[in-house]
Amino acid sequence: MIYRALKYPSEEDDIVIGIRGNENVKKLRFLPIAGALLLVSAMSVNSAFAFDEAQKEEIGEIVREYLLANPELLIEVQEELEARLAEEEEVARVAMIQSASSELFESAADPVLGNPDGDVTVVEFFDYNCGFCRRAMDDMQAIIESDENVRFVLKEFPILGPDSIAAHQVAMAFNTLEPLQYGEFHTRLMDHEGSANEAVAVDIAVQMGVDESELRATMADPTLSNVVQRTYALAESLGIGGTPSYVIGDSLVPGALGVDELRARIAEARAAN
Repeated sequence: MIYRALKYPSEEDDIVIGIRGNENVKKLRFLPIAGALLLVSAMSVNSAFAFDEAQKEEIGEIVREYLLANPELLIEVQEELEARLAEEEEVARVAMIQSASSELFESAADPVLGNPDGDVTVVEFFDYNCGFCRRAMDDMQAIIESDENVRFVLKEFPILGPDSIAAHQVAMAFNTLEPLQYGEFHTRLMDHEGSANEAVAVDIAVQMGVDESELRATMADPTLSNVVQRTYALAESLGIGGTPSYVIGDSLVPGALGVDELRARIAEARAAN
């Protein structure tokens, strides 16, 4: 049978466990509940420690009473579980980034700003109607001006409604026709006060010298819609649900970081390379 004191043991106490049918009495240093459960689990699979139903019920009651007396352990268990799950998700995300590296970093459909041959690539998922993306654009420009070895890949990721989808369709068509002018177009559309929509984006493109009929013909190319669909699928696989979101090296970094934090992340990726 199992013997236990009437008081709850502390971390400094010993638990004495005697098993019927076994002459040896095991004396074990008490561990918090996780250790006790591991002990029970190990003994359960060992034929020398086979429990009958009464013993199992008594073990369960000991565990229950201990948890009721120390409910803070449940918080510790939950925190540990969340930490392990987060670690597992991060490992899976790194593996996904590595397996999707060509689509992330080298897609010919994506505009590239900064140094095309830079030693660090920053991928940004953005929406033209995202206020945080507009703020983050200043961070990108500051880094491009101060760091000649950074390459920015812009992923057209319209998630804020029909106006965003239309504006991005114009942007992709513009990049197809005038890739060298895309940076200026991008800045002007981001700087536009009010909603970015098809009319605003077309107007900016025409002001920059693109023929409207040619622009609209390019906008109708189903290839552009396929690019956006691939970006949606890629974002879903990486767990990206908002903008801006960055992929820097093997790390996914959500949110507008601010220029200092973005520089720090770039430095980490450069050091890893």
